[in-house]
Amino acid sequence: MAHRRHRFAERRKAVGYSQESLAARLGVDRSTIVRWESGCTEPQPYIRPKLAKLLEITPSELDALLVPSLPTEQIPTVVTAPLRPTVALVHVAQGDGLDAGELDDMNRRQLLRALSVAGTFVALPSTDTGMDINHPRLSDAVDLEEYETLNAHLWKVFLLSKSKRVVYPLVRQQLGLLTASLERSHSATTHQRLCGLVGELFQLAGEVFFDSNRYTDAACCYTLALSACREAKAYDLWACALTRHAFIGMYERRPAETSPMLAVASQVAQRGDSHLSTRYWVAAVQAETHAELGDMDGCKRALDSAEEVHTLGGQVHNGGWLRFDGSRLAEEQGTCYVKLGRPDLAEVALTDALGQGLSLRRQGSVLTDLALLGLQNRDVDQVLECGGKALELGRQTGSGYIGRKLQGLQVKLAPLLADGRVSELNDRIAALVRADV
Repeated sequence: MAHRRHRFAERRKAVGYSQESLAARLGVDRSTIVRWESGCTEPQPYIRPKLAKLLEITPSELDALLVPSLPTEQIPTVVTAPLRPTVALVHVAQGDGLDAGELDDMNRRQLLRALSVAGTFVALPSTDTGMDINHPRLSDAVDLEEYETLNAHLWKVFLLSKSKRVVYPLVRQQLGLLTASLERSHSATTHQRLCGLVGELFQLAGEVFFDSNRYTDAACCYTLALSACREAKAYDLWACALTRHAFIGMYERRPAETSPMLAVASQVAQRGDSHLSTRYWVAAVQAETHAELGDMDGCKRALDSAEEVHTLGGQVHNGGWLRFDGSRLAEEQGTCYVKLGRPDLAEVALTDALGQGLSLRRQGSVLTDLALLGLQNRDVDQVLECGGKALELGRQTGSGYIGRKLQGLQVKLAPLLADGRVSELNDRIAALVRADV
């Protein structure tokens, strides 16, 4: 933590404060300043605005000051200019001297700090005070278009990455750019668009946390996204944030709590763009909630509603925060029918889904459902084959999403554990889940 000590202390000295005088202005003990500078603790959120003001820097600059410096080859980066976004290739490198777990935890903490700072500026009213030599006005049209392009690029990186955790530092850096723009003078219209971009990025952060089984962190991201999307009056984006939040309840087996949230998401989606697939995605997720509750009729109604996505023409999704185009309906139907104990309907849907071009993450999900179907049919060979393939994909991707699905399978293996092959599969799933915690 020597780098942090040097940078923080250097700034304190540059504005003329000793440790004692800074502590007095903040109303804290000198030992608190010492702990901040040594990296043992960090300033609490409530004190950061005052601390930034005393150090004559912005809150986002203070956030950067509190991040330990690492050699540049250790830090995943998106190459950007200081005040202007520049679309560039993403370079990701693992940090030397840190094991994978330490690097992952460091990236996670840094992203959470960036989320809290960005969330604060979303809540502040827009400012339009004209030109300021220290905070130049955002050049609205050009910068916003480039921010949108970078956001879209990060969604592609997320979708194409085997391990979703590599996106942590990339999202953090983009949040830093957007936060700096929120700090600068701009119109109310620009503030609204920036809030929409931040809300989109909050959802991407939530997806990364969700895939890592960090549901509390994911819920925090989705809650912040709701506020940002509401501020932006971006109804489709808002509905997607609600739907993603509802997924947490589904995977924690709390369908009764999930259902009301999805009902709200459906209402918000109705106010969105009727040419987009948002409302149909909400319906597809509602179908799974009905299935979890054992409501066959409600599930079928929701699936029928989701099928109507095929009546839309043109571009119905953006490939980023909204990706539903109906191509996933087969696997979603299969998941629903497995939950409802209808192996006859599930097998057709899941086999059809597996024949499509699925991502590794989605393949793992479908294979786990087929293993569950094998349990219902008392087909041990199917359980072992499909469960084993899903397990291998879980290992390859490090996906907590696949791990959680496999954990659901593991719970139901108990009646077959007398079979040594099933017992071995059970142990391998347990090892994967332990490694992911």
